[in-house]
Parts: sequence; structure tokens; C-alpha cells
Amino acid sequence: MFNCRVCNHQIEPFMDFGPMPIANGFLKKEEFAEEYFFRMEVAFCDHCGAFQLVEQPDAQRMFHENYAFFSSLSKHMQIHFKAYADFVMERFFAGRKDPFVVELGSNDGIMLRNFKEAGYRHLGVEPSENVADVARAQGIQTISEFFNLELAERLVAEYGHADAVICANVMCHIPDINNVAAGMAKLLKPDGVLMFEDPYLGDMIAKTSYDQIYDEHVYIFSATSVSWAFGQHGLELIDVLPQVTHGGSMRYVFAPKGSHAISPNVAALLEKERAQGLHKAETYEQFRRNCEASRTALFGLLERLHQEGKRVVGYGATSKSTTVLNYCGIRPEHIEFISDTTPIKQGKYSPGVHIPVRPYEEFKQNPPDYALLFAWNHAVEIFEKEGAFTADGGKWITFVPEVRVLE
Repeated sequence: MFNCRVCNHQIEPFMDFGPMPIANGFLKKEEFAEEYFFRMEVAFCDHCGAFQLVEQPDAQRMFHENYAFFSSLSKHMQIHFKAYADFVMERFFAGRKDPFVVELGSNDGIMLRNFKEAGYRHLGVEPSENVADVARAQGIQTISEFFNLELAERLVAEYGHADAVICANVMCHIPDINNVAAGMAKLLKPDGVLMFEDPYLGDMIAKTSYDQIYDEHVYIFSATSVSWAFGQHGLELIDVLPQVTHGGSMRYVFAPKGSHAISPNVAALLEKERAQGLHKAETYEQFRRNCEASRTALFGLLERLHQEGKRVVGYGATSKSTTVLNYCGIRPEHIEFISDTTPIKQGKYSPGVHIPVRPYEEFKQNPPDYALLFAWNHAVEIFEKEGAFTADGGKWITFVPEVRVLE
């Protein structure tokens, strides 16, 4: 038993993934012996609806000066974040005098650059120095700290209250959600808005996309759980907007209670979540069984291809791939290497399983028989790019929503 991070209610794990390394901790061969592992278990709180990790590694192990994810490498994410910024500016900045936006986890400035180009005051709060440096080099005002109530008070003193606090794929990383929610309530103007999007629990359950679960994702949110968490701090959910990013995400819009009209989208999504059974323990027991079946099927497919002498290469050295590789017991003999375009990952090895990560050029020059699509949430972008691989007889293996080979 342990206490829920959101409501302090006692809960217990329903699923154990076993020992798991840092998902984005791609490493050199000489670092194998000292690699860090933690026990990855998940639990559901039937009191507040929070789906969460039982244990999360210290933040400094995950977000640091060598953080290996740069958002701007994806063309589709550039388009997505421009649309996100435009939505904020058009819906909430119209008619406001000199509005000020703060983004938490601003990465390399992929979203804030749109506010900078539009002439708005802005500030990025990005704890990983290497990606923050990329943003600063573009003239995007960025500080490298972890956000909390104390920092919020300092920001108000230095910059004033914010018209909008925004983030994407960040809120689910923060274990002390109550401290951060209190900080956001402090930072916002009385009629300001808080907006964030993260992988959505309803989609994860429906697709058996268990690879959404890894060290950084201390929560997988639903409208039910975020309403409970932020409602404790005087913020109410005023809108929800489904997103296709990361295999199914939800954008949540909050505001100080009573300051904005509430969209009918909110009640509709809360009702949909009840119909899906997101409030029931048996839903998560079935999810566990579905995950185990998927694990068996994927390992069996890769083992058969190995016995047949087929070459299989992983496509995308993602954080998600770490969960899949370690949970499913996949070994280097199953996957020759993982192809990735991120220079900081190339020449290293995947966490835990130690499959080599090689430049994308090797995939192009010597195409495998099968490509295991770890970056399935970018499938549209990838398939547009890899028409030649498919035309030449290459086959894709996917595992979401089910394990199958795409001819």
C-alpha cells in the first residue's frame, strides 16, 4: 500500500513491469555496469481517479544537461505546436493589453518561438540545460529550473501575473502535482488560463498502449483526475480538446473558478469516461491482462523471425521503446539495431537491453526485412517518409493497438 500523490488515499499497485531503467537513459558500453534501475509498478486511485507510478526516480536522473529529446526534430510537432500557440493567442489573448505567457517544460523553444515572433512577452521554464540553451540561442527567454510554488512567487515578483500558463507533455512528469497546481494558481491572473496536454488515459486503455508508462510519466491523466487535482487549488476545468499527438492526448483548459464559462465538452468527456469504466478497478485488471497478451505476442513474433534468420531493426529510439524492450524481454539477437536521427543517441545503447542505436543512414543504406515501429505515434509522418522501404518489400511490425505485421 502507498498513499496517492493527489489525494493521499491509500492504494496498492495492480501491475508490476519489473526492474526498469531510465527510459531516455541511452548509454555507452562502459556505463553498463553502473546502470540505474527502479521497480516500475502502477496503481489506480478509485478516490480521485489518478493513474500513477508507485515509484518515480529522482527528477535529476531524468531531466539534466544531457537530456536526449529535442522537440523541433519532428516536422509534425512543429506544426502541432504552432497550432497550439495560435489557439492560445486567438482564443485568449484577443483584446488583452500586453499579455504574458509562461511555458513549463519549454524544451528547445518549439512552441514559444511562435509567441516571440508574434511579439508577445514570454518565458520558458525548462530544467534541462542543453535544450534550454537551444531556445536561448533563438532569443527565446528561458530559465533552467523546476517549477514549484516558490518559483511561481519569484516569477510574479519579477514579471507579474501571467495571462496564460501552458505546457505540453510536461504535467504528467511532475510527482508533486499539488505544489505545482498551487504555483500555477499563484502565477495566473484572476482571469488567466492554464492549459496543458498529455497522453490520455482513455486512449491508453483502449489501445493497450502500455509503452506510455515509463519513468517520466508519473501520471496518465483523465478529465476526472485532473479536475480533482486542480480543483483543490481553486482552478476549474473549462474545456477539453482531444489531440492526436503521442498516440492520443488530451488538452485540458483550466481557469480560476467562476472566471470563464465552462464548455459542454467537459461534461461530455466526464460522462464518456464513466461509460468506459475509467473509475472501476476491473478496467485496470483487464488492461493488465491485455498488456500481458500483447507482450507474449510480440516476443513470439520476434523469436520466430529470429529463428527464420530475418533481419529486424527498431525504428525510433524512443522513451516508449525502453518500456517495450524491457517488459517484453526482447534481446539484441531479436533486433539488430535501433535507427534514430537524434545525434546524442547515436553510438549509444538502449537502456536495460543494450541494443545499439545507429544513425538513420544505416537504415537507408541497408534496409532490414522488418522494421519494428517504436515511434508508432509518429506513424503518419514516418510512412510518408519511408515509402521506398515499403515499396522494396520492407515490412513494418506494430504493437498498438495489437501486434501485427503491415505488408
